[in-house]
Amino acid sequence: MDALIRHDPNTYRILDFEKEMHPIGGQLCGSKPELAGPCARIIEDLGFDVVDLNCGCPVDKVTRDGSGSGLMRNPDKIGEILSNMVSAVSIPVTVKVRTGWNEEEINAPLITKIAEEAGAVAIFVHGRTRAQGYRGPAKWEHIRACVEAATTIDVFGNGDITDAASGAGMFETTGCAGILLSRGTFGQAWLIEDLMRQFEGLEPIKRTSLDLRDAFCEHFQHVTAYQSPRRALLDLRRISAWYLRQGQGLKGLRTQLTGVATVEEAFQFIENYSWEEVIL
Repeated sequence: MDALIRHDPNTYRILDFEKEMHPIGGQLCGSKPELAGPCARIIEDLGFDVVDLNCGCPVDKVTRDGSGSGLMRNPDKIGEILSNMVSAVSIPVTVKVRTGWNEEEINAPLITKIAEEAGAVAIFVHGRTRAQGYRGPAKWEHIRACVEAATTIDVFGNGDITDAASGAGMFETTGCAGILLSRGTFGQAWLIEDLMRQFEGLEPIKRTSLDLRDAFCEHFQHVTAYQSPRRALLDLRRISAWYLRQGQGLKGLRTQLTGVATVEEAFQFIENYSWEEVIL
């Protein structure tokens, strides 16, 4: 929130979006109730359709000052921040949470009620604690408990949705109003389409190595549009790990991309690779 108030250019850059992306939400991260209202208004003025409060990020540098999932240890403050956001804007206010700080402090159902009373219209519940980070299975039963605690607020399930079957399973297991996808889309950008086809009763699409190549290239193109060449190449290592774990025959490309010196060289390696020989 502080960076948004200071009009930090890097913060505003990551809030950039195209009109074709509507409806789209902007997320706030911070722990100062007095900044919540002004920051929510900035998000609304930037043209976002929804403003969300981040109570889920487990990273140390975020939780150190009580932000992100650090707020899970202060439910009353979550309520205060959300109330200030709701009072400041006309767009819907939502909140993303974890199940709790750790297994001994599971309090997402309590926070569901607090968020509801503060005027939030939806809560997105990641089925892991802050202590888990991204390790171990998401415990969907805690999401179900939030659904049972809710009266008017919509509960969305998040965590371990990696394909159409697990998306359907989240609905069946928790009774949630909707699902939130995150890391499950890494390396398989078509996951949303697969889920929609599942819900519409359509047959799944068999993805090919060329589909993987095209998604990889498009993803990297978006990175190069927003990052400096040096930063884009650093991000390429992370992105490559997502896409190049998908099938057999990609070790050669992983090796090539490890040593690239320019963005142009990276695209050349990706586009000229023998994708027809890759087995998914």
